[in-house]
Amino acid sequence: MENVKKINSELSVAGQVKPEQLQQAATEGYKSVLNLRSPDEEGFMHDEQQHAESAGLQYVNIPVKPDGMTDELTDQVLGQIDQLPKPALIHCASSMRAGAMAFMSVATREGMTAEQVFEKANEAGFDCDSQPQMKQFLESYVSKNSRTV
Repeated sequence: MENVKKINSELSVAGQVKPEQLQQAATEGYKSVLNLRSPDEEGFMHDEQQHAESAGLQYVNIPVKPDGMTDELTDQVLGQIDQLPKPALIHCASSMRAGAMAFMSVATREGMTAEQVFEKANEAGFDCDSQPQMKQFLESYVSKNSRTV
């Protein structure tokens, strides 16, 4: 599938997906889709749940606005990521929110530091400096919530 960034064996992220990409995701072995877009965003696919479920994927939508990330909302998203059948595809409009949530999930579950997260994110092709507010939130959240391994 194009424009998909693999975070680890359980999580991949993407920008907005099309119906045929959901079918392709199912064919490639994905078990679930987590959509972080808000229904009022331009380009939101209102029938995405039907397309995902008809492809055999579990579907969840938790709207996350780029400038509205909070600890409580992040806790909700990461809890959902923990519960989703894996491998899971997480997406938003550009893959930045999805990437941030996926990396916060990995970091807090594996005891990574924010510096380690940014290194991994850069290796995966994310330009963390392009979203300073999101980068700062990720750094703060990971430093408060990362489990020691």
